[in-house]
Amino acid sequence: MQSTRNKLIDLLANNQDKYISGQHLSEELNISRSAIWKHMKELEKDGYEIEARQRRGYRIISFPNKLSENTLKWGLETDWLGNTIIHKTSTTSTQHIAHHLAREGAKHGTIVIADEQTGGKGRMNRPWHSSKNQGIWTSLILRPEISPHQAPQLTLLTATVLADVIYKETNIRPYIKWPNDILIENKKLSGILTEMQAEQDRIQYIIIGIGMNVNQTIHELPDDLSEKATSLRIETGHQLDMIKLVQAILEQFERTYETYLNEGFKSIKTKWESYGFKIGERINVKTMNQQWEATFSGIAPDGGLLVENKHNGKVEKLYSAEIDWFRE
Repeated sequence: MQSTRNKLIDLLANNQDKYISGQHLSEELNISRSAIWKHMKELEKDGYEIEARQRRGYRIISFPNKLSENTLKWGLETDWLGNTIIHKTSTTSTQHIAHHLAREGAKHGTIVIADEQTGGKGRMNRPWHSSKNQGIWTSLILRPEISPHQAPQLTLLTATVLADVIYKETNIRPYIKWPNDILIENKKLSGILTEMQAEQDRIQYIIIGIGMNVNQTIHELPDDLSEKATSLRIETGHQLDMIKLVQAILEQFERTYETYLNEGFKSIKTKWESYGFKIGERINVKTMNQQWEATFSGIAPDGGLLVENKHNGKVEKLYSAEIDWFRE
């Protein structure tokens, strides 16, 4: 259901070549003319350029190209994901905010997104460089009716969503490195952090954090990351529309998530393996206690990592491990 503000943006966008009177907007939206004026001022704060003329009304001149609740919601074609969007210009971590909101009862599908994170983290508490206005730094709050042991499947699901959107928007085929990294040309583009609050047999909520490098140039990546990280701008040679990209991710996520709930993990497994990094090839596997060489056999029906041990030929299923490509 569209908000009043989104309906207002629609009316302005569909009549860009003419003025719309405050009276007409008031009647269309069923709010007072002073409320219309207040909405206009809020839109101007977001970067919408609006011209107001006495006796003629309002006309939109230009639209902002920056993330905000309004810009993300306008044109977003989802049923529940992103109905509530919390946008921050800067924050330590969208995950922190999402956990707080979830504990306070935030609805399934609430989104937290920031222009910048000052303390972003990935798996194993590793820092994630989240530069201002150059990437997607967001967390999704979900309340799925699945068993807690199935929660890691949502990391793999999210990876397929990101891979699909990247491929569609750039025509560059990425790879998914188990379980949570998106790579292009062996360089990390995006990471996923899934965190859960649950009882023994029931999930209270899941937070899926997504970090994606979008518009950084090679010179804007930190020196210690330039050899192992990349961005969509570096790979495509041009800047991408962040609003369009975020909306594409949310729309694809909702579709994929609904399919998963209705049909199970099988289609996600197939999709994941189509993007799987180094499937059928030699990799190095590292767990808490040991490290060894193996062949990557794919993922199990439940999402576990399948590796064939080089020394004994046995296929093992792992749920917690780090993998890296084999270097001669």
